[in-house]
Amino acid sequence: MSFIFGGGGNSAPPAGSGNQMITQREAPGVEARKLTLYDQAAKLATSPVTLPGVQVAPISAIEQAGITQAGQTGVGGSTVGQGITALQNAQAAPNISQFFNPYQSYVTDEITRQAGMAQNQAAAQAVSAGAFGGGRQGIQSAEIERARLANIGQAQAQGFQTALGAAQTQRAQQLASGQALGQLGAQQQAMSLADIQAQMQAGSVQRGIGQQALDAQRQTTLQRAYEPYQRIEFLKGIMTNLPTTQSTLTSTTAPGSNPVGQALGAGLGAYSAYNMMQPR
Repeated sequence: MSFIFGGGGNSAPPAGSGNQMITQREAPGVEARKLTLYDQAAKLATSPVTLPGVQVAPISAIEQAGITQAGQTGVGGSTVGQGITALQNAQAAPNISQFFNPYQSYVTDEITRQAGMAQNQAAAQAVSAGAFGGGRQGIQSAEIERARLANIGQAQAQGFQTALGAAQTQRAQQLASGQALGQLGAQQQAMSLADIQAQMQAGSVQRGIGQQALDAQRQTTLQRAYEPYQRIEFLKGIMTNLPTTQSTLTSTTAPGSNPVGQALGAGLGAYSAYNMMQPR
């Protein structure tokens, strides 16, 4: 603090500096709208959002059919079993007797009958010649018997060959049939697996479409639940991007008067006035 003397007048001490507080605020209308927005956001935040559960599409009907079919084991197994049986029968020793000509005994009987007739005829000739029982008759009789046995043997050999050929043919047929049945059974299994795969693929597409529908439904529910929050955020963006108008409030606190200073000032003033009144 400084004092100035002289000049014949009163000089008050200079005013001291006070406390000054400056407050900057939004314009009243803007500030009110922001407070309203804050109240709305606070109220919205107190309301819990019910989140929809995540749903998984169930197994489709086509997939279930494929799974059921896959559980049915042994597809083509019976056919393969028949083929194995045919192969086993083909590997066994052939039963040739079942292929013998059932009329073979009649052939043998016929040969024997004709040989008997030849024996009777030769005996009759020997009686007529007076040589019955002789050596010539014996030779002729033996020749007839040899011929009979040879014819029977030949007939039986032919029958055996025929039966053997039939047995071999049957064996070849059994081998071919067994192999064909085995391949057919394998084809049945492959076709069944292909059907199962096709069903599973088609069912997977069907289930995928169902899953997309469930996901879209959940996403729609979420969007609807958070739509109010998006509106609050939208209003917040508008408030943030608008030009800001501020008002300034200034408040000043002046210092109190000093009694000593006031008294001293009064004394100086009286002294100066007294000096001026003295004769020069």
